Amino acid sequence: MIRAGAWLLVLTAPADTPETVFSAPEEHRLVEGIATDGDFIWLSSVLDRVIMANTTGMTGRFVMPRGTLHPMGLAWDAKRGWLWVATDCPDLPGVARCDSGALVALDRKGRLKAKVSPGSGFHPGDVSAERGRVFVSDAQNGAVYRLNGRKLDALIAPGVGRSAQGTALTPDGKSLVVADYGRGVAVVDLATKARTLLPMADGKPLRGIDGLVRAGDDYYTVYNGSSPASLIRFRVDRAAIDASVVHRGTPLNDPTQIAFDGKRLLVVADAGWPSASKPGAPPRGSGTVVAFPLK
Repeated sequence: MIRAGAWLLVLTAPADTPETVFSAPEEHRLVEGIATDGDFIWLSSVLDRVIMANTTGMTGRFVMPRGTLHPMGLAWDAKRGWLWVATDCPDLPGVARCDSGALVALDRKGRLKAKVSPGSGFHPGDVSAERGRVFVSDAQNGAVYRLNGRKLDALIAPGVGRSAQGTALTPDGKSLVVADYGRGVAVVDLATKARTLLPMADGKPLRGIDGLVRAGDDYYTVYNGSSPASLIRFRVDRAAIDASVVHRGTPLNDPTQIAFDGKRLLVVADAGWPSASKPGAPPRGSGTVVAFPLK
């Protein structure tokens, strides 16, 4: 988990206090990814390789299939009925090193349906799926890939970006918006693969952002580059973005990923990365998911 230098946006209006919808059991304290089909909410528990599924107050779980690594980002693929999981070996105490991670697909029962990788040195962290189109990003080298059959096609080549995180299709489906932790927001033309960086109105990049999701014409992203963390809304306006802070601070203690269920934003508010990164220290995040209603 990367942390960037601090920056400041004007808080345009206070958000309603978010509602807590789920807190992970004690044994699952490092929670990274979140996805939803509008009913179920899936969460990835990184260290123990478990996917939790929560609905109407009930929680189930399944262990990642044999031959797969630690689950990171998640995305629900409504067209296929699959849960896509970015899997890797994060740099944490007790996690064995690996040469490469993979993008895997699971059905609702946790059975492996697909496993793809572009080759060695692939370390995926986030994934998005919309209209049957799947995209996965590499947090270590800035690459972004598009699923093409059973292969991954590079939209942004390794080394062009710095640390690619969340992705989201534009409303017309012709471009992909990419959150890069070190470079800021970019948009990629899916036909030509042309990449354009989108600064804020003051010309500065929006760095330090992690999960990303689109709701209508608005994009929502988690800023966790410094404390306090924030939920940010932005729109793409030609070759720039118009950004504002929706919510800052508690309960967004260590937020990571974000999902949209059609009515609410669901945010992993306290994942537990800081303590998990310390040798001998158990993760101390709450694994809490909070909801921000959209009016």
